Amino acid sequence: MTGQPEWWQDFFSGLALDFVRHSRDEEDTFAEADFIQEALELPEESRLLDVPCGGGRLTMEMASRGYRVTGVDISPDLISDGTSQIYTERSPVTFEQRDMRDLPWQEEFDGAFCFWSSFGYFDDAGNLAFLKAVHNALKPGASLLLDTPLIETRLPEMESQERVWFQVGDLLALEERGFDHETSRVESDWTFIRGSQVEQKLLSLRLYTYRELCAMLEEAGFGNHQAYGSMDGEPFELGATWLYMMTTKVET
Repeated sequence: MTGQPEWWQDFFSGLALDFVRHSRDEEDTFAEADFIQEALELPEESRLLDVPCGGGRLTMEMASRGYRVTGVDISPDLISDGTSQIYTERSPVTFEQRDMRDLPWQEEFDGAFCFWSSFGYFDDAGNLAFLKAVHNALKPGASLLLDTPLIETRLPEMESQERVWFQVGDLLALEERGFDHETSRVESDWTFIRGSQVEQKLLSLRLYTYRELCAMLEEAGFGNHQAYGSMDGEPFELGATWLYMMTTKVET
């Protein structure tokens, strides 16, 4: 498998877009929103940044809980999905179509979250640029909540399960995964099937070790990390299958 530097430009379209739209249900959304709310511990009316926001699943749920939320995503189709859910001009929700590395705000948000394995799309310089953009958008002392796989969590799973099938309604999806040790990237060939319609897409995700991720966060200006192995708040440790990292913009 050969990585494509800007794979995300083509991935979120067609059947893959339908898969993204429908592969998380209300129960998943409520559980993730509960965790975000409990971890950030912010009062109502606080300004939150959801980046990338996809179709606004968590953006809208957090807004329904009293937060003022801005969702950012590069996909015009997903931004359109999110915007279509805004029913009044006074809604505390704003959607903007832009690259997640291009955030124009300066110290405006009380908290931010990046969910659903959306970190690691770029090369190291691009991933650092994203973290720096979020850092600039946050008020001093505000926190970023990041959910992501790591080398420590993903490789053991991939060793036992290189091919995974998913079903979302009448849509079947096959993920065939490999790891490029020279680039530390998971290269996933996806096949989406609905009836006689078949589409193939590539997804490429940079995986970091826990130590590498902490170093990059600190280079971007974050510190005081709190690492969880699940949304139940269990500490991240050996054997955890995922990382939920809360990290704080350090005041200088």
